[in-house]
Amino acid sequence: MSRDRDTDTGTGGDSGTAAVAGPRVHTLVPGPSGWPLLGNLPRFAKDPLAFFEQLRGHGDMVSWRFGRNPCVFLSDPACIGELLTETERTFAQPALGIAFRTVMGNGVVVAWGADWRRKRSLVQPSVRPRQVKSYASTMAACAVELADTWADGARVDVRREMAALTQRIAVRTIFGVDTPADADAMGRAMDVAQQEIGKEFSGIGAVLPDWVPTPGRRRIRKAAAVIDAEVARVVARHRDGDGERPDLLSRLLTAVDETGAHLTDEEIRDETVTLYIGGHETTSSTLVWAWYLLSRSPRARAALTEELDRVLGEREPGFDDYARLTRTQSVVKETLRLYPTIWLVTGVAGEGARIGGVPMPEGTRVWTSQWSTQRDPRWFPDPETFRPERWDPVDGDEIAEYAWFPFGGGPRVCLGTRFAMVEAVLVLAVLARRFDLDVDPGDIGHVPSLTLQPDRDVTATVRAR
Repeated sequence: MSRDRDTDTGTGGDSGTAAVAGPRVHTLVPGPSGWPLLGNLPRFAKDPLAFFEQLRGHGDMVSWRFGRNPCVFLSDPACIGELLTETERTFAQPALGIAFRTVMGNGVVVAWGADWRRKRSLVQPSVRPRQVKSYASTMAACAVELADTWADGARVDVRREMAALTQRIAVRTIFGVDTPADADAMGRAMDVAQQEIGKEFSGIGAVLPDWVPTPGRRRIRKAAAVIDAEVARVVARHRDGDGERPDLLSRLLTAVDETGAHLTDEEIRDETVTLYIGGHETTSSTLVWAWYLLSRSPRARAALTEELDRVLGEREPGFDDYARLTRTQSVVKETLRLYPTIWLVTGVAGEGARIGGVPMPEGTRVWTSQWSTQRDPRWFPDPETFRPERWDPVDGDEIAEYAWFPFGGGPRVCLGTRFAMVEAVLVLAVLARRFDLDVDPGDIGHVPSLTLQPDRDVTATVRAR
């Protein structure tokens, strides 16, 4: 089966080995026909994920056009691995929309080259396994606080509950504070930011020059101003305080690079927002989708609760339980396979770039999608079915490397991977040990914004176990 690498950024602790995709002979094939000037942009904007699945049907390496820009879409895991591992050498970051840049700034996710290497070296120590272990008790404690408010038969808005929970965890672990104003102000601004980034990316805003004013761009600037003010207020509080704090922000404030320089105030802001989104938005979405899938799979839910009863009994989970909760990990991994919070990876080919032995002309934008690849029946039998047992460390399926890449891969793999996995597993363990959530009947669609979100409210009835 696929193995998460036991590194500073991987989820670690799983047994088994990855099935490395063997070499394949690739040919660049044409995709669907497009419009003059706009290319395939209208079809992409209407439903990006359906469009990616359509491209996958043409072949493993498909040409198409994003407006006037020549593009290539990859579906073969070996080629995807090349794209991810060659990043920083022969592929560059594409131009990002003004909404994304306004919110994210030039943090480690956006930075490139020497600037990226410096920032990664400063941020990475804050999310290493030892540090994540120190945050685990906060993650579990926040989940226990939520569980104590639930009662058998209660009706809950799952999206709102999971968002409030992961906000609380993010505020405590990143900022070291726990006042409602911090979470509420940041949460509202982040909701606006996520919506506007998604709209700009898949709509006409993707090709509009930065100077064109739109209502969405005004909303994103207002949201960014709130985010900037909140971060500045908390940073000032940290700098005025005495003693050492255990939160992520304090570690960023004291980090120094090889020249002895600290992160600037602007860099602190950018990295803090990056960590907040990684620790809140992505985990919240994953937990909502997990409850939805478990509610529709009694067998998977029974296997999960059996493990929780066996491993935990009547106690709450801690960091040391993470490695023992293999079925709970499998539920999270299978959720991320079906509903990856990050659903797109792209890079711009530089001089001499090649994928699968095929030259990529300089300037070609190369795309791949977690959504499309992770639902490909060649890599995942019965791909539309929620089947956590495919990730079992002993009896699970053999899965090609880079057929599952919800956190990216290669040198730019998400720094918060381990934080996000531990958070999702511990929160799910706390809540599912006490309750089942029966999500209301009816299919839930998806909205590919900054992260992959449900297209409607997710309401459930709480059932005490």
